[in-house]
Amino acid sequence: MAQMAATKLTHNSFVSGSLNNQIEKIKPSGFASKVLIANNQRMSHSHSHSHSHHRVLSVTARRQGLEVLPVTPEDVPKIGEQNYQSREVLQQGDTSVRMWSRPVVKRKTKIVCTIGPSTNSKEMIWKLAEAGMNVARLNMSHGDHASHQKVIDLVKEYNAQSKDNVIAIMLDTKGPEVRSGDLPQPVNLASGQEFTFTIKRGVGTADCVSVNYDDFVNDVEAGDMLLVDGGMMSLLVKSKTEDSVKCEVVDGGELKSRRHLNVRGKSATLPSITEKDWDDIKFGVDNQVDFYAVSFVKDAEVIHELKSYLKSCGANIQVIPKIESADSIPNLQSIITASDGAMVARGDLGAELPIEEVPLLQEEIIRTCRSMGKAVIVATNMLESMIVHPTPTRAEVSDIAIAVREGADAVMLSGETAHGKFPLKAVKVMHTVSLRTEASIVGGVTPSNLGQAFKNHMSEMFAYHATSMSNTLGTSIVVFTRTGFMAVLLSHYRPTGTIFAFTNEKRVQQKLALYQGVCPIYMEFSNDAEETFADALTTLKNEGMMKEGDQVALVQSGRQPIWRFQSTHNIQVRKVM
Repeated sequence: MAQMAATKLTHNSFVSGSLNNQIEKIKPSGFASKVLIANNQRMSHSHSHSHSHHRVLSVTARRQGLEVLPVTPEDVPKIGEQNYQSREVLQQGDTSVRMWSRPVVKRKTKIVCTIGPSTNSKEMIWKLAEAGMNVARLNMSHGDHASHQKVIDLVKEYNAQSKDNVIAIMLDTKGPEVRSGDLPQPVNLASGQEFTFTIKRGVGTADCVSVNYDDFVNDVEAGDMLLVDGGMMSLLVKSKTEDSVKCEVVDGGELKSRRHLNVRGKSATLPSITEKDWDDIKFGVDNQVDFYAVSFVKDAEVIHELKSYLKSCGANIQVIPKIESADSIPNLQSIITASDGAMVARGDLGAELPIEEVPLLQEEIIRTCRSMGKAVIVATNMLESMIVHPTPTRAEVSDIAIAVREGADAVMLSGETAHGKFPLKAVKVMHTVSLRTEASIVGGVTPSNLGQAFKNHMSEMFAYHATSMSNTLGTSIVVFTRTGFMAVLLSHYRPTGTIFAFTNEKRVQQKLALYQGVCPIYMEFSNDAEETFADALTTLKNEGMMKEGDQVALVQSGRQPIWRFQSTHNIQVRKVM
């Protein structure tokens, strides 16, 4: 890739050919680079006009000097470090050049990867982690407990040997899916053809197939639109009998065995958590997974039921409902209030509701989660073409960027990493697109009503002011937490710098891997506060996260006092020595 630098020149900045010479000297090999020089607000109109041909690609943290940012997967020498390689060229008259190659600004948006046949080996899980995976998702619709156990063990093995990275585990329940039965061979359906679905078991012919849901006949009416695999085929319901539904094919195609069925605008009257789901949930409790993604949640009662069960088991597992059914939208507020976050599951959501509603619902769900201080994941079809192609469509790249700009904590890969041909390339694309998009966002935008979610906690005020201080000084934030509460609260205020969350609980470290902008680090706490602070800053310096002389905002607040009185909260600005 051609090495190009786009610059915006400031008043009294380099305007001669010497600038280009200096840029060429510092540009890392293999980078398609973006170079920014801090804008001087006193720039005259005429000076600005004379340089209007210079293209500004983005605005990053307000620092003088140059920012060199990777913009393609190949541009990142060590993807596992998930960082920009930053270099500064000081203003005229200062001949010193400060350089560092370890993380200065990490990718903030997290990546959830579904593990499947393409990635369920030790080698691939290690490579996914190095490429940028933060959460490993187990899709319980496929595989058995033995295959999922193998993945869980491998992720835990990786976490045990990794010093500066951690992968959380998410178990995604199958839910009450309505599927067609088995066919001896695929059936080609043509537009205008009649086809029948029946609740009789074992039927599979060229013009009729079984459905696994006994109330299917009661749930549909003449005039309903039946979608196969989220709309890959569609059939119009013409009439029904006691045990069959007769349809006319609208959009034809090849019908295979066990295809997913939706009725446009309706949800099946099935329980959100099936008997199989409860078995899978118990499996998750036994293996101490970090998150449940619960399919086809219709109301908050399901979340209360699951949380009650987890409490009875003494299991500290967070519950993320998947918003994917028509019935969930009217209950969105109560569902998210009862939960630890939400997943925008756009596949089934776009099948049960008009597809033009999906982008608006995505934005609403993200905004609702942000206002309540809950995690939000955007999922489905993000890089669908990369299941079979080595590069994404430009629309898919824009889709990732939109999710990042709207404020999602995480973006998710499904088939791309589960059974796709290019799982590592898909993660690298998601990594670099997220990183590049984040560089264009000036300061985090805090939802106006975020405080309502934390109004009973003094910590909210300190998180707000710590974020303000961090952004003003251009520093990162260090927080010490036993529960993760303060790190999560800081995350939702979206500080510009990284949130280094030190914890002495491994489970808390893993959970924090999902939250935007949080870099969770495990460390044993000393009884002496100053000793622990010093150890933390030394760790950051030794790992290249900070350098000597850097400042950092250190926050002491939260639900559980550590080295402070319950009534005492404080923010310090410290220099790395």
